[in-house]
Amino acid sequence: MPNTWRADHIGSFLRPSELLQARRDGIDPQQLSELEDKHILHILAKQKEAGFNIFTDGEFRRRNFMSDFTDAVSGFDLEDAVARPWEATQGDAPVSRVAGIVTSKLKKLRPLTLHELDFLQKNAPGPIKMTMPSATQFPAIAFKRGVTDRVYANYSELLWDIAEIVRQEMELLAARGVNYIQIDAPRYSYYLDSKWREWMKSEMGLDPETTLDEALRADNLGFNAARTPGTTLGIHLCRGNNRSHWYAQGGYDAIAEKLFSTLDVDRFLLEYDDERSGSFDPLRFVPRGKKVVLGLVSTKRTELEDPAALIRQIEAASKFVPLEDLALSPQCGFASTMEGNLMTEDVQWAKMKLVADTARQVWG
Repeated sequence: MPNTWRADHIGSFLRPSELLQARRDGIDPQQLSELEDKHILHILAKQKEAGFNIFTDGEFRRRNFMSDFTDAVSGFDLEDAVARPWEATQGDAPVSRVAGIVTSKLKKLRPLTLHELDFLQKNAPGPIKMTMPSATQFPAIAFKRGVTDRVYANYSELLWDIAEIVRQEMELLAARGVNYIQIDAPRYSYYLDSKWREWMKSEMGLDPETTLDEALRADNLGFNAARTPGTTLGIHLCRGNNRSHWYAQGGYDAIAEKLFSTLDVDRFLLEYDDERSGSFDPLRFVPRGKKVVLGLVSTKRTELEDPAALIRQIEAASKFVPLEDLALSPQCGFASTMEGNLMTEDVQWAKMKLVADTARQVWG
């Protein structure tokens, strides 16, 4: 039976300034690894101190939430990247590009996450979560006409090559006894936002409904491979998270019935921190027994949420999903890119403690 983990989190944490500076300086890889080890030990202790019993390494060994893939797989030109329009929650900080263009056939050079896993399994004070990008994340941002189509005839062909690499990695993680595997899939937000649905049709030449069906099959390829007793499988959906910016909006209504009934996961980690996420009504399509992790605490805004208001929101969601099938988390990671969202580490840990304290108040 999958663990309930009433207090959950998405996985990434703000990088300490020392670690950011070391990456900018391009220090020796061995020195960088030792520095990462030091700071990962610190955030493992901070997660426990905040009241959590599921642990990640904060994605401290990555440049962004997808770089475990692009670092381990050849075929990406990381200097050539497509910029997306972003909207600001606060501030006007520059937004980095997070993926390159596919210029040659993809080839896995090494396992994607084992260099992270060994240290985490050895040092975590409890069960661990490993995060990976969904295969669906790449075709829309890594396929460039006139370049990628020289090696991949279309978006679908690229997607399935990526999906197979993700499948192999998820199977490996489950075999290594990872307690919780979370796939990060912000690209599903394209199906929620009319602006992006139109972009898919006009710029990509794709039918959104057909593409959604294929995306669900691609993600299930990995979930089915990792379906192992003792391993919890989750998927996180958001609408973009980069330096407190976002790129999509819209409720889950357009995809809820198909997505919740199709994906072979135990936990849906859903962004619900503001009006861009819509209502809880689409949760009526979640099958009984599957967990919904309500992302009610914002990682984009610095204001600390009111615990009483969080409890009222949880109660409202329980009209659609039984309380025993709900959990609480921040709405996204604190640092989907290594530069991190626009808040301090003190605010980050205050929000994490708020999640854990509220979960204990609701579920005991």
